[in-house]
Amino acid sequence: MKILVADDDLVSRRLMERMLERSGYEVVTAANGREAAERLSEADCPRLALIDWMMPELDGPSVCRKVRSKHDSRYIYITLLTSKQSSEDVVVGLEAGADDYLIKPCNTEELKARLRTGVRILELEDKLVEAREEMRYKATHDSLTGLWNRGSIVSDFDRELARARREDGVVTLLICDLDHFKQVNDVYGHLAGDEVLQSVASRLVNSVRSYDMVGRYGGEEFLLVLAGCDANLAERRAEEIRSVVAGRAIETSSGLLSVTLSIGVLTSDLWGNELGASQLLKEADKALYCAKADGRNCARIALPSLRELLTEVGRSHG
Repeated sequence: MKILVADDDLVSRRLMERMLERSGYEVVTAANGREAAERLSEADCPRLALIDWMMPELDGPSVCRKVRSKHDSRYIYITLLTSKQSSEDVVVGLEAGADDYLIKPCNTEELKARLRTGVRILELEDKLVEAREEMRYKATHDSLTGLWNRGSIVSDFDRELARARREDGVVTLLICDLDHFKQVNDVYGHLAGDEVLQSVASRLVNSVRSYDMVGRYGGEEFLLVLAGCDANLAERRAEEIRSVVAGRAIETSSGLLSVTLSIGVLTSDLWGNELGASQLLKEADKALYCAKADGRNCARIALPSLRELLTEVGRSHG
């Protein structure tokens, strides 16, 4: 593990450096407090630090305060080294952000033991961060495909729509549904169905830009949010995505399977600011319904005129 040794006394710094290197640490040194603070603010900074209390430019407690003020995600375990022995000094050092405190001259074995304690604490912190990130991932991603889950992709669309309206921009929404997917599960089994979903998810992700968003909206439905994609481009992008999925059979444990997509397309610039995200999702879903009704394996655009037409059809059958 990398460790910083900050001491303005060259001899003390060199002795500490050699002892720590023999103990297996990768040592980085600083000759004053300002240099120590800079080293600890670097991207790949040491996770352990031995800081002398009395140094030019910044003293040890000031270095601690500077490091703690940055609120970096990776914790740095700091031990202050000093000849000060009063309880008041101990309190000052710990309240400044130090994790431990050793009186100089240090006993070598005690110093090594305290550093091992610091390493254990950092390893525990890393495990907690890893567990937190795993929980966050599971809460926001679909377990089968690795895509954003329904709640996350809908929230993404809501945010992108608000941003587009705020900045006089545009966002396009694609609702994609695998045609006759139930037959895949019924004929070839759910394992083959899962493999189809995973392959389609991968193709969708590879078909869009890195800042576009792809999520699993339902069982065999996917939602794509394309930022900055206006009405003139949306239909072409939908056709490209449809072709990517339909153009090559998918390898599964039951053999090669050909699948197609029906797509409902909605671009915000055609709808003004009247409808919210949930209402626009419903309009995109109506366009998907039209694509299904028109024979599947195609894309249809959600237009305000289409909304009015469907309303009239509903009234005539009411």
